[in-house]
Amino acid sequence: MDSGGNSLPSGPDGVKRKVSYFYDPEVGNYYYGQGHPMKPHRIRMTHALLAHYGLLQHMQVLKPVPARDRDLCRFHADDYVSFLRSITPETQQDQLRQLKRFNVGEDCPVFDGLYSFCQTYAGGSVGGAVKLNHGLCDIAINWAGGLHHAKKCEASGFCYVNDIVLAILELLKVHERVLYVDIDIHHGDGVEEAFYTTDRVMTVSFHKFGDYFPGTGDIRDIGYGKGKYYSLNVPLDDGIDDESYQSLFRPIMGKVMEIFKPGAVVLQCGADSLSGDRLGCFNLSIRGHAECVKYMRSFNVPVLLVGGGGYTIRNVARCWCYETGVALGIELDDKMPQHEYYEYFGPDYTLHVAPSNMENKNTRPILDDIRVKLLEYLSTLQHAPSVPFQERPPDTEFHEEDEDQQDPDQRWDPDSDMEVDDNRPISIRSRVKREIMEPDLKDAEDVKETADHARDNTAVSFSTGSTSLKPPNPNLGSDQQEACVKMEQDSSNKPPDQPADMNL
Repeated sequence: MDSGGNSLPSGPDGVKRKVSYFYDPEVGNYYYGQGHPMKPHRIRMTHALLAHYGLLQHMQVLKPVPARDRDLCRFHADDYVSFLRSITPETQQDQLRQLKRFNVGEDCPVFDGLYSFCQTYAGGSVGGAVKLNHGLCDIAINWAGGLHHAKKCEASGFCYVNDIVLAILELLKVHERVLYVDIDIHHGDGVEEAFYTTDRVMTVSFHKFGDYFPGTGDIRDIGYGKGKYYSLNVPLDDGIDDESYQSLFRPIMGKVMEIFKPGAVVLQCGADSLSGDRLGCFNLSIRGHAECVKYMRSFNVPVLLVGGGGYTIRNVARCWCYETGVALGIELDDKMPQHEYYEYFGPDYTLHVAPSNMENKNTRPILDDIRVKLLEYLSTLQHAPSVPFQERPPDTEFHEEDEDQQDPDQRWDPDSDMEVDDNRPISIRSRVKREIMEPDLKDAEDVKETADHARDNTAVSFSTGSTSLKPPNPNLGSDQQEACVKMEQDSSNKPPDQPADMNL
């Protein structure tokens, strides 16, 4: 259907919304490996909840077109993309030097179908940006995306390809200014680093800081050169609750929207900031987390919602389902409908979970100091920067597979939707392992963050070339004009395309 969900008519947020939702039924098949906390299966669980809550009929549901080499090389180095395309579990022992060079193997393991996984989640985020650029929706959603740690030349923190940077680059073709907001518990270092020296992208990250991966995101890190004060960091401590979080989020983001005046917003909704996350240490409720989505939605600016972290997978599915409802303006019943993953959500079988009684180490004076400091930074920006367009690449034209056209009779049947999900033959990705999950019984193994992130990364100097901020390349758009309707079958035999200059 062409029209998306309508918001609830209430005050300034009563404008109708069209929502495009990107989902590939095979994304839940990818498996990082036994014991790894990142589980793509959570995306399938989220989709099952959306189907059984009846939300799919209020959105345009699209299967993302896999990103091509040339799309990934708009940000990532061509030799890194070539490596991701060629590496397999069987060949990794022959490429130990390359594994070390590109930081692949520990936090970011090699698994079956790795490159197809990257193509899928990146394709959803870039496809969402294209939809927003063409005015075909007001909100685009890709819960498989949001992998914010990936760098130009290396993997990091479970992330291989930075779909967020690629989506922002797409949005910059149309919008003079793009705002990135990150509510994952981890600092959005890869996105901040990519845009650290430009005033066309403002990055704002709310995260745990202090002896915590990736070790960056100090309040004093504010951007450099032309980008000074266009990177904002909100360092938080353990146990922050809904009220404390919103005491910072609303005034800071309200001021950012007033001063920066973005043409589009990308909101990374990492669910590891929820209470009870396997790797997290915050104490947000699902409603408190979703309040950030609701607030950014209220500005009536095009929004791309992406996923991110989240390691207690039953709560990840709860959160992203509820936030999809927020995007649509639909309040969901707390009593969960019966569905194929129902046993994961016992014993209460509700959408919402109560926060814990953990100590909030973020005292009122500390929060006040952070808010005052960041508002001071923003006060130095007198007005939104003016960015006259001269030349820019033409818009990327991804022709997504619309489920309306694909199977209109079965689209709203939750059972048939899930049958396709579970039983369809895997043709292109025949070597992808299906993850068989046992019910996540309160995540008995209490895995510490330090165990999964042994490295203490430090900020990458821009002088060493994490990105190149150059004038637009007028020749860039020729590759982007080709429609990519299916995965390139022979991509493994092709050399990667040369990376393009970023249009900043």
